[in-house]
Amino acid sequence: MGICLVALGYVIGFIFFGGGITGIFIALAIWFILSMISYYSGSSIILAVSKAKEVTHDVHPQLFNVVEEMKISASLPVMPKIYIIPDPAPNAFATGMKPEKSAIAVTAGLLSRLNRDELQGVVAHEMSHIINRDVLYMTFAGILLGSIVIISEVFLRGMFYSSLSGRRYSSSSRGGGGQAQLIIMVVAIVLAILAPILARLLYFAISRKREYLADASAVRLTRYPEGLASALERISQSDLDLASANKVTAPMYIANPLKKKGRKLSNLTSTHPPITERIKILRNISQGANFKNYQNAYAITKGKSATIIPSSGLQETKDIPIRKASVKKRKEPGKKKGMRDIGDLMRKVNKYAFLVCVCGLKIKVPPDFKNPAITCPRCGRKNEVPLAELAAAAAVAADSNPGTGKK
Repeated sequence: MGICLVALGYVIGFIFFGGGITGIFIALAIWFILSMISYYSGSSIILAVSKAKEVTHDVHPQLFNVVEEMKISASLPVMPKIYIIPDPAPNAFATGMKPEKSAIAVTAGLLSRLNRDELQGVVAHEMSHIINRDVLYMTFAGILLGSIVIISEVFLRGMFYSSLSGRRYSSSSRGGGGQAQLIIMVVAIVLAILAPILARLLYFAISRKREYLADASAVRLTRYPEGLASALERISQSDLDLASANKVTAPMYIANPLKKKGRKLSNLTSTHPPITERIKILRNISQGANFKNYQNAYAITKGKSATIIPSSGLQETKDIPIRKASVKKRKEPGKKKGMRDIGDLMRKVNKYAFLVCVCGLKIKVPPDFKNPAITCPRCGRKNEVPLAELAAAAAVAADSNPGTGKK
């Protein structure tokens, strides 16, 4: 991808400025500026775009306990911040340029569908992205891709508008000319078209490889491959698109969040490996939970010559036995109950108050509710509303918005 960026900068610099070195300098400057913005503000931007909300232990104790377990297992120095995305589509992602400043975000839909072992598998997968520095790696790869696309778009649009106005941005106008200049112009146009395509394919290939490695690391952390396999199976059974996801953030999720739009894409142009293949690899692991056994399962699934684990990982001799399930497999809740559970969790994340009337009806009160009492729609009884607590919750919700930069 770096070669694509430099080559594109060189030929465009030669066309516009008569010198390729100038073009390379400009291309690298664009990449550097975008990289610095992403490095220092990327996580908060992604969390804000994803509409993720930082939550406390009281909102979902089990999620906090699982994250803490995986933090200890991964020897992470600092507990990642925990966010919930109020969306019914099951998914999760991790962010953070450093393990010391990381965050894990899961959707309400994921929490409502998975049992503890399955949730542990998902959290371990995201924790693996943090300890493997995948977030940093994929961010810089994404910035390379973005820089190539920006430079290509500017060049092609500039060529189009200059041709309409009769202007020519080439060194032939400065006294050069001939067939050599024409060839360079054609090469520049072809490269401007092909470089973004090639860079995207490379980016997708990198993304797919890091997903396999995160699966392998997650198995190592949990010692229970079936937990992640079952979680991926449940995620794949959902046909919901994640409303806040887009083409830029999609590679960060554990599974493609744009399922309806991504089904027709080939594996070559997909940000994720086929989820059925990932499940099959995990269920082919039988001897142990180390990298070598994941590689053996990968080779069985993909072919004897296929490799995914680096040689350093295959040298690991530590035996990591597979543990038994800690909980019974959870039955999929009925559609009505499942949607109610998701709705309750989303309201809890959004700081709603839950009042229980004497008749047993649970009343959801939004944090901006102003009336001192609310009438139960079932029995007609008036229930007092704790306005002070609601006001405090609304203030906390506003201050913990990742897009504000406050905490």
